[in-house]
Amino acid sequence: MKATTLIARRYLFSKKKVSLVSVLTLISISGVTLGTALLIIVLSVFNGFFDLVQGWMMAQDPDIRIESATGRSLSWEEHHNQLLSEIPEIQVVSPYVEGKALVALRGGDFMVARVRGVDTEAFSRMFELETFFAGGDFDLSIRDRRPGVLMSRQKLSRLGLDMGADLRLISAESIQRSLTQFSGPRNFAFEVRGSYRLIQPQDDAPMYIEKAAAQRLFNMRAAISGVDLQLTDHRQADAVKARLQAALGPEYSVRTWFDLQKALYDVMNLEKWGAYIILMIIVLVAVLNIVGSLTMIVIQKTKDIAMLRSIGFTPADIRAIFLKQGLIIGLIGCGLGGSAGILLTWLQDRYGMVKMFGAESFIIDAYPVVFTYSDLALILSGSLILCIIASLYPAKRASQIEITDGLRYE
Repeated sequence: MKATTLIARRYLFSKKKVSLVSVLTLISISGVTLGTALLIIVLSVFNGFFDLVQGWMMAQDPDIRIESATGRSLSWEEHHNQLLSEIPEIQVVSPYVEGKALVALRGGDFMVARVRGVDTEAFSRMFELETFFAGGDFDLSIRDRRPGVLMSRQKLSRLGLDMGADLRLISAESIQRSLTQFSGPRNFAFEVRGSYRLIQPQDDAPMYIEKAAAQRLFNMRAAISGVDLQLTDHRQADAVKARLQAALGPEYSVRTWFDLQKALYDVMNLEKWGAYIILMIIVLVAVLNIVGSLTMIVIQKTKDIAMLRSIGFTPADIRAIFLKQGLIIGLIGCGLGGSAGILLTWLQDRYGMVKMFGAESFIIDAYPVVFTYSDLALILSGSLILCIIASLYPAKRASQIEITDGLRYE
């Protein structure tokens, strides 16, 4: 062990007596420990909520969505399907038709709703229907001259409808056409076949109908609004997006699952790193104690420093002694805080010790946590850097002590 390391340890943890220096050192270590543990726990909670929301969004969003960049409908021909078939990462191709429609309510009232027409077979392969469409069969076929419609449970309750009830939809195109032809807008009758439940940041859950029925409703003939793609692994979305965008050209908009909810994901990332910066202030307060404790050691050990200089220690050696003291405080604090943070995160993940307020109306009952080694490395490195920076001033002051000044009154 180097002499500078041995002296640094002895200055910090003297066994002779409890002094103000040892108390300040203990406070500094405690502050770094607390700050590190809190950072690990809080960032793990943010990661847990991010994964939870991502799971909700990906339950209803495709891995990749292709739409027109210039108009409402998408020009899609057979050679486009051939292009998709040549990409091995693409597992399911699901075309859809989407638009806004008026839902005719009892008493003459109307409500605007988002209607999506899907290909039943492809849509069934893309999503876990048994999970979300548990309120009835996923049946959009025509029965008794009426096609089926599925809607969210919230919308079904708001409309006051039951299974098997009739529902009439009027598209904006039909209303516009009626104004020019001086006739009433054409409405389309549907039968409520089921309901589903999806967690969304806003109540804009679509009503699902058959693709052909949506094309008639929105007067789109054989056109579609877009194509949803499911990949073998959603982490390949960016690479597949780049390939598709290059092949399709600027007339097409290709977005990944992240792009579809980018605003929400960006806000959650901003909150996470905002919390990181704020909680680092706790470590910064502890670091200020390091400045005080090491400065006190410099004042108390002035004679010792002068004697070390007299036997051959250079100013760089003296500076290294106090820098190592700051590093030792940081290592101990980060080690204890990191261990405590990892342990508490594991306990929360396994046993859900801390429950969420109002959990009876939420989908989970305890705070979710996801521990990542990248966050751990960032937290520990940030805390250690702050501890070393805090020891720069005392180290510089100690290295400037001259032999004559330290031994003047001896």
